[in-house]
Amino acid sequence: MAQRVLIAMSGGIDSTVSALLLKEQGYELVGVTFRTFDSINESCLAKEKGCCSVESIMEAKHNAEQMGFEHHIVDFRKTFREHVIANFVSEYAAGRTPNPCVLCNSHIKWGVLLEAAREYGCEKIATGHYARIAEHDGHLYLRNAVDTKKDQTYFLWMLTEDNLRHTIFPLGELTKDEVRQIAAAHGYHKLVEKRESQEVCFVPDNDYRSFLEREGIHAAEGTYIDRQGRVVGKHSGCPFYTIGQRKGLGIALGYPAFVTKIDAQTNTVTVGQYDELLQAEVHANDVRLRDRAWLDASPEVEARIRYRSAATQAVAKIEDDGSLTLRFASPVWAPTPGQSLVLYKDGLLIGGGIIS
Repeated sequence: MAQRVLIAMSGGIDSTVSALLLKEQGYELVGVTFRTFDSINESCLAKEKGCCSVESIMEAKHNAEQMGFEHHIVDFRKTFREHVIANFVSEYAAGRTPNPCVLCNSHIKWGVLLEAAREYGCEKIATGHYARIAEHDGHLYLRNAVDTKKDQTYFLWMLTEDNLRHTIFPLGELTKDEVRQIAAAHGYHKLVEKRESQEVCFVPDNDYRSFLEREGIHAAEGTYIDRQGRVVGKHSGCPFYTIGQRKGLGIALGYPAFVTKIDAQTNTVTVGQYDELLQAEVHANDVRLRDRAWLDASPEVEARIRYRSAATQAVAKIEDDGSLTLRFASPVWAPTPGQSLVLYKDGLLIGGGIIS
């Protein structure tokens, strides 16, 4: 009997090709598309987009039916709001920059989605993430995808070994170009041509400020200061800025100014020059490690401080309070509180934490 797998389908090219590949490999598939938020409501008249638009949901359902397997639409909006949107809003209110995809993966895709898989009699779930699973010393780890430009392990660092036992990543060994070729060969030319959004799925038009205001964040005007503490201008409120931001500051200082620090308690935003954001040491809390003994025996790691940054050589130290300190071989630019710090050894993801 073929293994029964629940595949998350967004209506996009990656999940559609994942389904095609699994069908060809003989799996019995059950498709699921989940509703995580409403992008049209009384206070938001923006056009629906992304994986939760009605168009995308119907496209996912159509593709599943076309391939000949059942498809379900499930409502995860309550859980998504409690674990992802609420965190997003509270972190910005505290002057931090959250990473909602990390929480969505741990609480939604490998949380309630795994529960749904059991309800539909599926042994595993599959997604269109660019990642691989590898074994080391008898344990399962996330491994970088073949396509390093598309590798998404950074967003998956909270997954447990048990999560990995119940997961298939069909695209881990493929490049994006190969995925497009497979989609075209099966007649999905519309998906090949479709532009993929890089925005947070629940923030219409990437307008964070309007979204936060609709969620009840009404920040007061505050002051910009330089590193000497001198007032150099007025800003719109700490929740509307992020470390490393340059555009939209509304001040002229005679040099390119970047946000270097945010203090939500005093409602001050410190600005400075590019070099002021270079740091050789980065700290993180909420640390999760796959193998503490491996790290203690050999503290040299590669680390990423954001999705688009390359992994950088560093030495890791677990402090007595369980927090993580990383000393980088070369300073990294703009490590941002609220973002993820992710550790690798030999291409295997061994842990991570939230930059403090």
